[in-house]
Amino acid sequence: MSDRRDKINYYLDIAETVLERGTCIRRKFGALIVKNDEIISTGYVGAPRGRANCTDLGYCTREKLNIPKGQRYELCRSVHAEANAIISASRRDMMGATIYLACHDGKTGELDGKVEPCSMCKRLIINAGITTVIIRNTKDTFTTIDVNNWVENDDSIEGTQGY
Repeated sequence: MSDRRDKINYYLDIAETVLERGTCIRRKFGALIVKNDEIISTGYVGAPRGRANCTDLGYCTREKLNIPKGQRYELCRSVHAEANAIISASRRDMMGATIYLACHDGKTGELDGKVEPCSMCKRLIINAGITTVIIRNTKDTFTTIDVNNWVENDDSIEGTQGY
């Protein structure tokens, strides 16, 4: 019997290494887009090129304003890991691909396996043609999401009757 790492956790290990470049004070995310066993691109959380990162400034605007996680991302100075990975790849290469995600708490450095892409990143993933999202829960376990479920269960139209 071999101690060889299974392929999904291998890719999640790489995503977890990518997150080490993140500059968000709250959360460090790493994203890895893979298709046909080839890494297409990577992404981590950080301010747009040329702008100061939260780690450089020493504060997070959303944290200063006591904004709960998952809300008011327009006040965040960072580009999310999923978005950075998507903008670094061509759509042709992402069609049918899988995106692997890992997250660490920015303060403790501990793995945070109870995460999911925000609504904007979900839209980007859908439009990129990525078909599967795999999120690390623990060092050896993960959650697999079929992106078609996000399309079929459109959470962006809840409460919009009377448009």
